[in-house]
Amino acid sequence: MTVRNDSECSACVADDFIMSGRGKGGKAKTGGKAKSRSSRAGLQFPVGRLHRLLRKGNYAQRVGAGAPVYLAAVLEYLAAEVLELAGNAARDNKKTRINPRHLQLAVRNDEELNKLLAGVTIAQGGVLPNIQAILLPKKTAGEKE
Repeated sequence: MTVRNDSECSACVADDFIMSGRGKGGKAKTGGKAKSRSSRAGLQFPVGRLHRLLRKGNYAQRVGAGAPVYLAAVLEYLAAEVLELAGNAARDNKKTRINPRHLQLAVRNDEELNKLLAGVTIAQGGVLPNIQAILLPKKTAGEKE
């Protein structure tokens, strides 16, 4: 550490204070723009809100810092997966808006999502079209494939 008189440097006190600290941690920057935990993790779902809900829900006495980030990532992935399939179902029906019917078709036609949401009823979703093969009209000798 160098010794300077006040006339040489106006910020010498601050320089000496920063240099005299222990370790490489340094001081937290103040006055910087706040950055949400969702944006730090590159997510759209709210990490802070999920952390609050995990704490208030009495699921455990303490909640780790990584738990809400992981939960937000999983929920965002599931939402993106369902919306992707529902969007495809809407496009197949020549529609530009996803409605509950498209969500129902998306979930029930996907094996893993159907297993995950087996006990879930989607309001206004309808049912999957399913005609037993024996009920279909028989093919005649003229129709060969």
